[in-house]
Amino acid sequence: MKLSQFKFKLPEEQIALYPTFHRDECRMMVVHRKSNRIDMFHTDENGEPILKEDGTPEYIEFRHLIEYFDEGDVFVFNDTKVFPARLYGTKEKTDAKIEVFLLRELNESLRLWDVLVEPARKIRIGNKLFFDDTGTMVAEVIDNTTSRGRTLRFLYDCPHEQFKRELYELGSAPLPHYIIDHESEQEVPDEKEPGKMKTVRVKDRPVLPEDMENFQCIYAKNEGAVTAPASGLHFSRELMKRMEIKGIEFAFITMHCALGSFHNIEVEDLTKHKMDSEQMFVEREACDTVNTAKQNGKHIVAVGTSVIKATETAVGTDGLLKEYEGWTNKFIFPPYEFNLADAMIANFYHPYSTLLMSTCAFGGYDLIMEAYQKAIDNGYRFGCYGDALLILDD
Repeated sequence: MKLSQFKFKLPEEQIALYPTFHRDECRMMVVHRKSNRIDMFHTDENGEPILKEDGTPEYIEFRHLIEYFDEGDVFVFNDTKVFPARLYGTKEKTDAKIEVFLLRELNESLRLWDVLVEPARKIRIGNKLFFDDTGTMVAEVIDNTTSRGRTLRFLYDCPHEQFKRELYELGSAPLPHYIIDHESEQEVPDEKEPGKMKTVRVKDRPVLPEDMENFQCIYAKNEGAVTAPASGLHFSRELMKRMEIKGIEFAFITMHCALGSFHNIEVEDLTKHKMDSEQMFVEREACDTVNTAKQNGKHIVAVGTSVIKATETAVGTDGLLKEYEGWTNKFIFPPYEFNLADAMIANFYHPYSTLLMSTCAFGGYDLIMEAYQKAIDNGYRFGCYGDALLILDD
């Protein structure tokens, strides 16, 4: 397929800048990929939308997810943990403000980190960057890796755990730039009336202390992600407990989400696009849970595009999940034949994004693009803090 086939007009006001007040109360559209049906509302026995007291139809919400699955079905989650990757420092002598985005630690003993810097033109090998008022957290640029990429050596003499703790204290939640640089009228939490929203004009949306919790899945465990596996953000402890009581099973894999999904695709022919590699781990326990359910004819639900990428990397020719430790740069776009999951949870993504392409590959291009148009027409919210899409194989 071609890049231009994933173009659509996304109204600025439908990009979610904040999560819903409760994780599992966002809207959830349900797509049935075999019957080509798209559901947005609760319906009565005649298939008519159920109306609320004000006469508007009652939208399906994420907390109703449990109604679509039964005992023995398995949800596969990505348990990667996001760390506070965005820091702001100043350049020596000029005091120019520099954004430093931590990607990954390269060498623990030498305090070496792979980072992105902005504005990159001001940062050269040999420059020193200061990250606190006392001048104790200092880094030296020792290499250029890409146009924006640098290798930093932190000049900080203390035990490693203390260093990382104090480094992270200087950082903030790595929200995507489409959130923090966005300007539009938005519904935001009303600080005077908890639980209610108000409409304001938002510009350069600030990163708040609570974003570090909101931008983290409740089951996050293994640190290493610089962006959240956003489809998992909708799960609340209450919902997962209800799922557990119903007999729905959970399997956890780890894929450390990187920034490749946010890079612009610069080629029209998608076969020529190369994805960044992401580290992933699939352990025996997850394999046993998933494979037993699959062999018993139960549903396997991939929670997000990162899980789709990881499981399709680790699935064997027999259609069963295999143990895996390594890296993947798998790029999934239509047409693609999936070998493991038969249901998927996604968010609503931006035009031209690789996440949209993976969703279209799973649900079918025409059907998913139709669902996206319905989402736009009905005010669904897009992005990592937005609404959810459930794709079923019926």
